[in-house]
Amino acid sequence: MKNGVQKMGKVLSGMVMPNIGALIAFGFLAALFIESGWIPNAQLAELNGPMLTYLIPILIAGQGGYMFGGDRGRVVGSIAIMGAIVSSDYTMLMAAMVLGPLGGWCIKKFDDAMDGHMPAGFEMLINNFSCGIIGMLLAIVGYYAIGPVMSAILAILTAGVNILINANLLPLIAIFIEPAKVLFLNNAINQGVFTPLASVQAAEAGKSIIYMLEPNPGPGLGVLLAYMFFCKDKATKDSAPGAIIIHFLGGIHEIYFPYVLMNPAVIVAPICGNIVAIFWFNLTGCGLVGPASPGSIIAFLMMTPANKMLFTIIGVALATGISFAIASPIVRMSGGKSLEAAQSEMASMKAESKGQTVADAPTKEAGQVKKVVFACDAGMGSSAMGATKFRNRVKTVRPDLTVINTSVDNIPGDCDIAVVQTTLVERARKSAPQAQIVTIGNFLADPNLDALYVQLTTGDVPVEKVIAASAAADDGIPTPTVKKTVMVAEGIKLNQAPVTKEEAIQAAGELLAQLGYVDASYADAMQEREKLVTTYMGMGVAIPHGTTQAKGTVKKTGIVLLQYPEGVSFGDEKAQLVFGIAGIGDEHLDLLAKICETLEDEETLDKMKNTNDVDWVLKQLT
Repeated sequence: MKNGVQKMGKVLSGMVMPNIGALIAFGFLAALFIESGWIPNAQLAELNGPMLTYLIPILIAGQGGYMFGGDRGRVVGSIAIMGAIVSSDYTMLMAAMVLGPLGGWCIKKFDDAMDGHMPAGFEMLINNFSCGIIGMLLAIVGYYAIGPVMSAILAILTAGVNILINANLLPLIAIFIEPAKVLFLNNAINQGVFTPLASVQAAEAGKSIIYMLEPNPGPGLGVLLAYMFFCKDKATKDSAPGAIIIHFLGGIHEIYFPYVLMNPAVIVAPICGNIVAIFWFNLTGCGLVGPASPGSIIAFLMMTPANKMLFTIIGVALATGISFAIASPIVRMSGGKSLEAAQSEMASMKAESKGQTVADAPTKEAGQVKKVVFACDAGMGSSAMGATKFRNRVKTVRPDLTVINTSVDNIPGDCDIAVVQTTLVERARKSAPQAQIVTIGNFLADPNLDALYVQLTTGDVPVEKVIAASAAADDGIPTPTVKKTVMVAEGIKLNQAPVTKEEAIQAAGELLAQLGYVDASYADAMQEREKLVTTYMGMGVAIPHGTTQAKGTVKKTGIVLLQYPEGVSFGDEKAQLVFGIAGIGDEHLDLLAKICETLEDEETLDKMKNTNDVDWVLKQLT
């Protein structure tokens, strides 16, 4: 059932989101030029009616046709919706969501049937006439069937909403909205249901409260503030301020969903916050003139009529305050999961429902990876943010790497690694079966992104192994630590004099050989490995190691550390800590996980770069 709803939501949002600019243009025209707008202008206000009646339904139907039938489907879908538009006084957005895909499907079936049977020389004639005839027939169906049915449905739904409004029961709809949002059904709710209803109401009254039900940033802001002030887990607490900026100003609500999932009792907070806000908006006659998409406070206020601005701000503040007041004691008293554990659980739940695991995806070596694609449901909000952040993070180390964003259903065929939200794994696998799939829950503090960075900058680290180790640790399974037999005091050399990168790598290789971890030839393999992709990891840390072909020269898993307080130049960066790694099989991944875990603490990292205490260093890494 849930998968069916998500698939429907995918189709609905896939039709609306590419055309959201048209809805925003309509909203701006209304906000500026209608009688109650900021600068009333009767002539320009006349644009509103035709845009809502004709332009937006045609764009949505055309996009729906394109999704199912390509360019020819776009034409057929656009023709078909005209029948429904002409048949009714209602705005036919819902009819567009039916006739567009239907038109695309019909022309696709026709093209499949004609494949291999097209008479030579008649291709253009048949293609053009088939579009016209199928479009005409569907327009007739739209006029006599789809249009009237949708008009009846809209009349019933509008009457139901009006009853809820008049009876002051509309706020109770938040009980369904907030949990559905956290399950990533926000696009299905907002674009598939609320936007068509709100458009009808806005066409009649100039504004609609329905536009305010889902995108209000206040409830989510309250939850994030509670985590920022009261969360016991330091990593989660530190990630909250950045999430607040992205949620409140950027309008990407998905950023706060994992914070609710890590402690499900918190869902009560945004529900109550939204209930109070909707009650206030209803009481004061608030409404938006167009959709606030994305759900940023900026978009929310831009779509607010001038005479309701103060009331709208108060409503957002009420939602924030109520949500914060309820979430705070829950977060403070809860021992809850860490943010990473919640993300891992989301990935596991999604994979287990299909009998899959994250490790089912093919692993790519760094040299093979040329394109990383961040994909979300619509390909506009969270994926764009994630791609930008990761591109900036990796560009100095991998300038050859292409990092882009797109819709999860349109991942290009040359994608090597697809980064998707946990609930979109199945769709990503269908869209890009050739790609390695990396799942994330949070674009700010996600261990899977850190693991991906390690994979792409060290060359031979399977990101799934690091993810699995992280998930195991969060589930209470002790992370394997570096034993004394793997790292010993003799393998730690502090206060080394400045040398070149090649000399530092050679010294690490020779020390590994001296301690019996590798053959003498392993140092040469470490130099070769460095020529492929730099092993500088950032934060003043480098982890040189041999190539995959040099595995045979490794006698046992080991690690050494050479400290260079003045730094060793790795390109434009300097490494004060050079870890030499040698691993049998995948044993070195545990070493990498332990190093990353230890160096996450800035104070520990800074001290390790300058300390003279070998025993202290050994203690930190074992």
